[in-house]
Amino acid sequence: MPRANINDLVAFVAVARERSFTRAAAQLGVSQSALSHTISGLEARLGLRLLTRTTRSVSATEAGERLFSILQPHFDGIDTAVAGLSDFRERPSGTIRINAGEHSASSILWPALKTFLPKYPEISVEIMVDYGLTDIVAERYDAGVRLGEQLAKDMIAVRIGPDMRMAVVGAPAYFKQRKPPKKPQDLTEHSCINLRLPTYGGIYAWEFEKRGRELKVRTEGPLVFNNLALRIDAALAGLGLAYLPEDAVVEHLNKGALLRVLDDWCAPFSGYHVYYPSRRQPTAAFALLIEALRYRG
Repeated sequence: MPRANINDLVAFVAVARERSFTRAAAQLGVSQSALSHTISGLEARLGLRLLTRTTRSVSATEAGERLFSILQPHFDGIDTAVAGLSDFRERPSGTIRINAGEHSASSILWPALKTFLPKYPEISVEIMVDYGLTDIVAERYDAGVRLGEQLAKDMIAVRIGPDMRMAVVGAPAYFKQRKPPKKPQDLTEHSCINLRLPTYGGIYAWEFEKRGRELKVRTEGPLVFNNLALRIDAALAGLGLAYLPEDAVVEHLNKGALLRVLDDWCAPFSGYHVYYPSRRQPTAAFALLIEALRYRG
């Protein structure tokens, strides 16, 4: 294919990745009609249909999937190579995109960035808070943050936080009306403040472990959130029990605003790691940020 058509392939990869002409056009800085014309011209020259279009969605055909799987790694490599040229500048620069959950973003990433970014004014960081286990390669993130037990084997992982524990907590006002649970199974008799996660397809089941025995309990209650701060506020308001990261509620526990139950069932587990594809060639800016995040406890 003539070199002049490379832009057509870039356009195809954007549409196939985003599964949307609207999002791809915005990313490429062109109109939807111009992008549609480009894809139609590419399909005509190849004599193949690459994309299936409906009024609601766009998906790749079998031929389109094959072409996308071949092209995307090469274009990602080009992007990495261009970004790597910043290493030749006197000061590291560039944008780093990270996908993380709300808790890791606020408890790990943000404290580190507050001291890191002033030292490197030409580096910018974009953090997207997401509770789903996003494919960072497909979504073109430089890195993601997950708990150690959730990491894929083909990723390089760097520990950025200590082991963690969860805590089941409730306000003193709540316990004036209900007896504290003695074992996880007792939670079915309590009003619980729940979390909805897209990766679990519904309400998250609270996880417990004691002396090697693992147990999951599906709880019920008047409130469901996908937000940490709102679950803490609801617990403080006495509206039910909540299952929360220990470090997020330690101040409330110390002040007596929240009381803890089932402490002996909340075992420590592997903390947060930043991860990125093993084939990625880190830029100077990326390497500096990873080193700043590295846990040294």
